Amino acid sequence: MPANTDDHCSSPKNIGILAISTYFPHSYVDQNELEQHDNVSSGKYTIGLGQKQMGFCHDNEDVCSLCLTAVSNLIERNEVSYNEIGRLEVGTETIVDKSKSVKSVLMQLFVESGNYDVEGVDSTNACYGGTAALFNSIAWMESSYWDGRYALVVCGDIAVYASGNARCTGGAGAVAMLIGPNAPLVFEQGLRSSYIRHAYDFYKPDLTSEYPTVDGKLSVECYITALDSCYQSYCTKAEKRLKLPTSSFSLQNIDYMLFHTPYCKLVQKSLARLVLNDVVRDTIHCYCDKHRKDAQEIQQFKDTSLPSCIFDRTIEKSCMTASSNIFNEKTSPSLLIARRVGNMYTPSLYGCLVSLLVSTSSEQLLGKRIALFSYGSGLAASMYSIKIQDTSSTSSRFTLDTLQHNLCDVIKKLDSRQKFSPVDFTKVLERREHVYNKCNYTPVSDEQVLFPSTFYLSNIDEKFRRTYKRKPSHDVIVTNGDSSMNGHH
Repeated sequence: MPANTDDHCSSPKNIGILAISTYFPHSYVDQNELEQHDNVSSGKYTIGLGQKQMGFCHDNEDVCSLCLTAVSNLIERNEVSYNEIGRLEVGTETIVDKSKSVKSVLMQLFVESGNYDVEGVDSTNACYGGTAALFNSIAWMESSYWDGRYALVVCGDIAVYASGNARCTGGAGAVAMLIGPNAPLVFEQGLRSSYIRHAYDFYKPDLTSEYPTVDGKLSVECYITALDSCYQSYCTKAEKRLKLPTSSFSLQNIDYMLFHTPYCKLVQKSLARLVLNDVVRDTIHCYCDKHRKDAQEIQQFKDTSLPSCIFDRTIEKSCMTASSNIFNEKTSPSLLIARRVGNMYTPSLYGCLVSLLVSTSSEQLLGKRIALFSYGSGLAASMYSIKIQDTSSTSSRFTLDTLQHNLCDVIKKLDSRQKFSPVDFTKVLERREHVYNKCNYTPVSDEQVLFPSTFYLSNIDEKFRRTYKRKPSHDVIVTNGDSSMNGHH
């Protein structure tokens, strides 16, 4: 157990991420080939959006199967008992039931342990739900209701769009995070800012369809406006919390800057936007010599009104050029999965965290600050930060080396996926559209389109009850009777 469950006298210290796992589909489509298939200009998806590949799910995967796989992988690889989990909360916007939560489906994994005393349900607000679930779990652990056990936060979504210019920005995946004290990735207390308001930039009013309604220009405006507000508020709080002089906290104090990633080019523009914020805030004097010299190239914009220049292409291009070195150092390493899988919605930001962890050595990470910007349309956004600590000398069983080791197959799995032609990809989405909300249905796709040890949807009965099975690993043969999981035990 993580702590004495009878001892509520002391508060947990250094709450953060103890372990993390990610899942993305075995199937993908190449964005170069998709450009040709869609008859758009060469480079529109690959250069204009910054995307290389896009993962997608067949009809035998849904949000529940994605989350089942992410959770089981995390538990098994880190040798955690289901009895050690006291809270499990899911962030998702992929709805398979208007009442029953995805979290309740995940409780099938707890049957053998007999542990049903597990708080939490689902949090929903577009791509922000995972962050809401994370904040709720931190609050539980800091409260008088914490019983000494770990929290488990799961983000999962399938992002698909109707045929047209937005389809190339889809993706799918899940991320599971084990939260507890004495963590290698520690949430910085008091350093969190939020921006929440009403907007119709992206939403899903049609419950008979997987596809969203999107106002692309408004979505970008909302994202950048939320980013400006969260960053400025975060900096102000950081100056007070860290006892720094006013107007002295800047990107120089952030070692790695991660963003929710609808597409990678927006992230590059967002990092440039933060440099512009620092110019307007007059904090680039805090930059190191190399970065300060770069930022001074846009010093002429120091009196710019930020709200009025969101779509000013001259300013945007100048800022991206001036910030290219900062982007390559602080943000680019976090885009590995996003470039090759696409937008996973709620797991997107946390896929960026996984990407950073598998792309950067522990020596480069220890002692560093990671700032994370989470955005969900509609809209809700937050910025917060993580400090990476060395727990190897403590009694904690979770270290940065262990966390990274358990992610060591991410790149191998990206490289081992199966590529589908745009024609076949389109057929898969057409089938998903045709069978959406169907009952008494058995998926036509087989296990060959799945990674080993992946959970998958095996049947939806006449009462819409879903049954799941798990594909065996390479070296384990599991009978049908042993591998099935029913949503109606």
